[in-house]
Amino acid sequence: MRDAERIGVIFDMDGVLVDSASAHRRSWQLLAEQTHLTITDQQFAETFGQPSRQIIRQLWGADLPDSDVKRLDERKESIYRDLICGRVPVMPGAVALLRRLQDDRTILAIGSSGPPANIELMLSEMGVSELFSVVVTGVDVEQGKPAPDVFLIAARRMRLDCPRCVVVEDAPVGIEAAHRAGMVAVGLVGTHDRAALGQAELVVDSLGELSLTRMADLLRRRRP
Repeated sequence: MRDAERIGVIFDMDGVLVDSASAHRRSWQLLAEQTHLTITDQQFAETFGQPSRQIIRQLWGADLPDSDVKRLDERKESIYRDLICGRVPVMPGAVALLRRLQDDRTILAIGSSGPPANIELMLSEMGVSELFSVVVTGVDVEQGKPAPDVFLIAARRMRLDCPRCVVVEDAPVGIEAAHRAGMVAVGLVGTHDRAALGQAELVVDSLGELSLTRMADLLRRRRP
């Protein structure tokens, strides 16, 4: 593929490359128990994919001091890493897809709301750290999804125009963020059902359905 034809593919991490919803749910519940709070499954589903600090302000109180938000955030993510370390639930077809895309000289990026330590752990355990040219995490942005910041930063670091980028997401807020960045979105069914992901240009049931040819075709069809 000529350099002028290269495209960027930006993957969310949780719910896309790893099936981490259960571990995240449990880590939030354990944190809530430690602070005499209850988090329902509905509350978890409504906030999944947002930065932890944003979730904390929603569920623990908007007026919580920054120092308390930071402490709760760090504790929650530490619990999560303890739960998932050594048993990262990699999504079926994830590693194979990443290696196929890398072989085709696609520029790969992570665009996640999670903290760097989480992303580093998961990429390392998947054995794919070297495949990603760019990693953007929750600490890099002021506003989490559905704001487009995480994807705009990824495109800038990849040195690609936004219309040359495809985002693979599992949540409506991520699809909205991709569109606000001027990118094409692929929705992966799992965390949300097909109907909830309907705004994406393409909705798939598994990563095995994706290929460079298919994503490049999405970009071509979107051009004016």
